[in-house]
Amino acid sequence: MHQDKEPIGNLRFVCIVTLIMGTIIQLSEEREFAVDMSEKGLTHVPKDLPPKTRALDVSHNYISELQASDISFLSRLKMLKLSHNRLQRLDFSIFRFNQDLEYLDLSHNRLRELTCHPVVSFKHLDLSFNDFDVPPICKEFGNWTQLNFLGFSATKLQQSDLLPIVHLQLNYLLLDLGRYHVKESETESLQILNTKTLHLVFCPDNLFSVQVKIAVNTLGCLQLTNIKLNDKNCQILIKFLSELTRGPTLLNFTLNHMETTWRCLVRVFQYLWPKPVEYLNIYNLTIIEKISKEHFTYSRTALKALKIEHITNRVFLFSQEALYTVFSEMNIRMLTISDTPFVHMLCPQAPSTFQFLNFTQNVFTDSIFQKCSTLVRLETLILQKNGLKDLIKVGLMTKDMPSLETLDVSRNSLGSGRHEENCTWAGSIQVLNLSSNALTDSVFRCLPPKVKVLDLHNNRITAIPKDVTHLEALQELNVALNSLVDLPGCGPFSSLSLLIIEHNAVSHPSAHFFQSCQKITSIKAGSNPFHCTCELREFIKSMGQLSSEVAEGWPDSYKCAYPEGYKGTLLKDFHVSQLSCNIALLMVTIGATVLLVAASVTCLCVYLDVPWYLRMVCQWTQARHRARNIPLVELQRNLQFHAFISYSEHDSAWVKSELVPNLEKEDIRVCLHERDFVPGKSIVENIINCIEKSYKSIFVLSPNFVQSEWCHYELYFAHHNLFHKGSNNLILILLEPIPQSSIPSKFHKLRALMAQQTYLEWPTEKSKRGLFWANIRAAFNMKLTQGTENSDVQT
Repeated sequence: MHQDKEPIGNLRFVCIVTLIMGTIIQLSEEREFAVDMSEKGLTHVPKDLPPKTRALDVSHNYISELQASDISFLSRLKMLKLSHNRLQRLDFSIFRFNQDLEYLDLSHNRLRELTCHPVVSFKHLDLSFNDFDVPPICKEFGNWTQLNFLGFSATKLQQSDLLPIVHLQLNYLLLDLGRYHVKESETESLQILNTKTLHLVFCPDNLFSVQVKIAVNTLGCLQLTNIKLNDKNCQILIKFLSELTRGPTLLNFTLNHMETTWRCLVRVFQYLWPKPVEYLNIYNLTIIEKISKEHFTYSRTALKALKIEHITNRVFLFSQEALYTVFSEMNIRMLTISDTPFVHMLCPQAPSTFQFLNFTQNVFTDSIFQKCSTLVRLETLILQKNGLKDLIKVGLMTKDMPSLETLDVSRNSLGSGRHEENCTWAGSIQVLNLSSNALTDSVFRCLPPKVKVLDLHNNRITAIPKDVTHLEALQELNVALNSLVDLPGCGPFSSLSLLIIEHNAVSHPSAHFFQSCQKITSIKAGSNPFHCTCELREFIKSMGQLSSEVAEGWPDSYKCAYPEGYKGTLLKDFHVSQLSCNIALLMVTIGATVLLVAASVTCLCVYLDVPWYLRMVCQWTQARHRARNIPLVELQRNLQFHAFISYSEHDSAWVKSELVPNLEKEDIRVCLHERDFVPGKSIVENIINCIEKSYKSIFVLSPNFVQSEWCHYELYFAHHNLFHKGSNNLILILLEPIPQSSIPSKFHKLRALMAQQTYLEWPTEKSKRGLFWANIRAAFNMKLTQGTENSDVQT
C-alpha cells in the first residue's frame, strides 16, 4: 500500500541498472531470435542453430574449445554467453564473421591465454573468474569506444596493465582478485581508467591483505566482495580505501560478504564518517570474537543512509547497550538493519536526525521505542516480521513521534480485542500497514484518526463495524484475504477512493456500495465465492458499467461459485429474467394469467353452452345408473314405443296431421310429450325415460327445431343413447331446409349428425311422399325384431 522512502532503494542497484541499460543490447527486440541452450550438458556449440540467431546462451555446459566454425554462420549474433564452461584459451579472430557481436560473457571458465585480434567492438566483455595471471588487456581494447562493462581476473597487478584502456569511459569495471597475491612488504599501484562503478572481488577464505594503490576517476559506486577482517588487519582495509574514497564523486559504497570484529566494523564506520560517501550498504555481515563498548565520534557527515541486511552474530555474550548505542546515536537520516538477530533498539539520547528507520525481520517486542520522545523527525518506521503482539502498545509507541507519516508493522502477531476505544496514535500517521497479523473486526476502533492509506489484508476480519466514525480521511483500504461477507459501505469512509476486497467470503455483494461510495476510482473485489442468484444482478450491472481502470480484474476474476450449474461462470455471462427474480411481479403475472385463463374458459363455456352440457351429463349419468340396475330382459320388456318424436311446437301441426297418423296406421307406436309424459316427473326425466323406452328417436328438423331449448335436450340425450346401445337409433326428418349459419353453436352435434348420417327430406310434391313413408317404414322393419314386436303387442 505504500512505498518505502529509502533513498534510491539501494544505490548499488542503481549502478547495476545503469550498467545494464547501457550494455544489454535491446533484448526486447531480439527475443524472437534468442536461443537458450544453457545447462544442456553440451561439449561443443550446436551446429543446427538458426542462422538468424541474435542471442545465444550456452552457459553452464562442458564446452572446452570454441572455433570459428562454431559461430561463423551466425552473422547476426549480438549476444553470446559462454560462462561456466571449461574454456582454457581463446582467439578473438574466431569472431571475424560476427561483426554485430557486442555482448560476450566468458566468466567462470579456465582461461589462461587470450589472443587478440581487431575484429569486433564489444560493449560488454566479461573475462572475470578465470585463471589469468596478469590482466588480459590487449591494445585493441583501446579502440572499443562503446565499451560499457569490462570484467577480468588477475593474480598480479602493475601500473601499466590498464594503460591501453585508460582513456575509455566505462560504466562498470569488475576486477576478480580472488587469486591475487603479493609479498607483505610490497605495494602495487594500478592506474584505473574512468569508470562509474568499480567492483573488486577478493578471496573469501583469506584475511584481507591486498595492498594496491588504485586510482579511479569519476568513481560513483564502489563494491567490495569477500572482506575478511580482524583487529590486526583492519588497518590494511582502511589504507586500501584511502585512495579509492578520496574523490568527491564516490556516493555509494557497498560491502558484500563481510566478516569482521565489532571493533573493526566501528573503525570502518568512523573512517567513512567524514568521507563524501552518502549511501553505505553492507550485505551478509558476520560479527566475530567479541562485542564491547567502542568510542565513536559522530562528527558532521555526508552519509545519509546506512543499510545492513542479514547479520550473523557469532558473539553470544555481549553488552547489548554497546551494540545498539552505535546505531541509535548515528546522526544520519536513514537506517536499515534487517534480517538480524537484534532483539531491541535503544531510543536516541538526544533529538535524532532519523527520518527513516527500517528494522524488518528482527525479533523486536512490544517494548520497542516505548516512551521514546527523541524521534521527533522520524517520518517512516518499518517493523515488518518482528515479534509485536499488542496493537495498543504499537499505538503508544508512536505517541511521541510527531512527524511520523508511514508505519509498517505487517507480518507480526498483532491482535486486537481489549479497550480499543482507548487507543492512542501519532496524529500525523497517514499510511499504516497492518497486514498479515491476527487482527479482528475491532481493529477499526483502534486506528489513527488521519490515516489515508490502510492495509489490513490477510487478517481475521469478518465485518467492518458500521459505527466507526473517525476515519473520514481514509482514501485507500486493502482488506483482501479476510473473511468479509459483503462490501463495506462508505458511510464511515466518506473519502474512500480505492478498495481491495478480493479473496474474502463475499457471496451476495450489495449494490448499495456504489450508491454510498461515490468517490471510488478503483475497486478490486474478484476471487470471491459469488452466489449467482437474483440478488447479484444489480451488482453485476453496476460492475459492468465501470471502466477497466476502476473495476480491476473485471471480468476475468469475478466468477460464480454457486449454484453448481453456474460454477466457474463469469459474472458478466450470468443472466436471469426479471420475472423470475421479482416475486411481486411473478405473483401478479401468475394471477393475471389465471384470471385470463379463467375468463377465457368462462367465455368458451358460455359460447359452447358447457353448463348446459354438464347438467345434461349429470341427468344422463343418473339415468344410466338407474338403468344399470335393471336386468337386460326386463329392460327389453320395458320398451313401450317404437319411436320417440322430437319436434318444435311450431311444427306440431305437421307432426299431428301427417307424421303421427301415417306411423300409427302402420302399427308403429309413437311417444309424444304432450300425450305420454308422466305427470309429477321433471321434463328432463320424462325426456330421458321416453327415449329409453323407445326403440328409435325421430327428430323433425326445421329452423324452428334449432331454436328450441327442449329439442336441444332431446337431441343430446338421444345421441348419448345411440352410443350407449351401439346401434343407429336416430331418424332425422328434414321438414324445412336449415341454413348452416342459422344453427346455434350449441347444436354442434346436430351439425355432425347431418354431415355423417343420412336424413329423410319431406318432399313438397305429393307424388314423392309415398316413397318418403316407405323409407320410414323400411327403417322400422329393419330394426324391429320379432321379440320386440311381441313385447310391444303385449304392452
